[in-house]
Amino acid sequence: MSAVLAHRNPAPFAAASPAWRDRLSLLLESTGDGVFGIDLAGCATFVNRAAAQMLGHEVDAVIGRNMHALIHHTHAGGAHYPEADCPIFNAFRRGLPCRIDDEVLWRADGSAFAAEYSSYPVIEAGVVVGAVVTIKDITDRKRAEEALLGAKRELERSNDALEQRVAARTVQLSRALDQLRELAAHLETVRESERTRIAREIHDELGSLLVALKMDVGWLGKRLDDRPELHCKCQGMGRMIDAAVDNVGRIITDLRPSILDHQGLWAALEWQAQEFVEATELEADLHVHVAAGVAAPDGGLSIAVFRIFQEMLSNVARHARARHVAIRIVVDDPPEPMLYIDVRDDGIGAAADALAAPRSYGVLGMRERAAHFGGRLSIDSAPGAGTRVRLAMPLPHGEGAR
Repeated sequence: MSAVLAHRNPAPFAAASPAWRDRLSLLLESTGDGVFGIDLAGCATFVNRAAAQMLGHEVDAVIGRNMHALIHHTHAGGAHYPEADCPIFNAFRRGLPCRIDDEVLWRADGSAFAAEYSSYPVIEAGVVVGAVVTIKDITDRKRAEEALLGAKRELERSNDALEQRVAARTVQLSRALDQLRELAAHLETVRESERTRIAREIHDELGSLLVALKMDVGWLGKRLDDRPELHCKCQGMGRMIDAAVDNVGRIITDLRPSILDHQGLWAALEWQAQEFVEATELEADLHVHVAAGVAAPDGGLSIAVFRIFQEMLSNVARHARARHVAIRIVVDDPPEPMLYIDVRDDGIGAAADALAAPRSYGVLGMRERAAHFGGRLSIDSAPGAGTRVRLAMPLPHGEGAR
């Protein structure tokens, strides 16, 4: 290799001692990368064995050859590569070092290989006298990159196809969910209508019969004053009839509170809250405020809000073990009237996963009822920290209200 280096007597090595030249030769021969030097004409001044083997040339056949014309003359696509555009030569012509990994170099047999090369100017006494070029065959790396890129593209295509299937399935599921919600709302409407019908029939038929029976027992009791034991029996029957009348009234109210139909939602909510406080004997703060001019809604929205409120209070009574409850019912002013119901207790609370469990039918029912009419139901609770349930329900501006 020292003979090769001395062939052109390149400036970087001319002043070096023979011992240094030998060491440099050993260094160049020991590297696996191809290394060659060029002068200001672009001709090879030295070349190591790795570069010669990579290019398919003998070492002596490379020395003195224009390296662009020898190994860099054509682009990968077959187009001519002008020497003026060669980044290798620009290292000494313009003082522009380069490192390129997206071009090809050409072998002696006319085949090309993907190469990574770098070119750096050689400077002596402040003057550029040539360049040192390092080349590396990156065919395997490029194949691996292409294989990786192909796998990535295939993965992207698979992912796109999967996303399309998921999107289509999501649309189908959304439609099915909408249909289920519509069906649930329809069933709820049917159920409320049936409750109303049953309540009316109980009131009209059974209520009338009980009243008539009460009158008959009273009539009979007046005529048995001389029979104390029978008179006492009639009084007992009268009390039983009174209890039956009270139970019938409670059943009718549970089926369909008459106050909801006769006095509207605002009065029904306040009445239900007061009934709850009296029945549970809890310490309670009740606040009701309805802005002037906001009419109570009727129809499905009215009964949905009332049933949600009932469920809120029922959960407090059945599960909270609370000592105090705060109930706020607020209706905001137009032009965007909103109903806010806030029920907060100081009970045992519940974990978030328990409230979100699939079998929490009460919570699920409240949320579905609220969502059907564009409302939002939120629950804040934690073990030992009580529970707060809030409903925000938009109200109609006029149509559907009374």
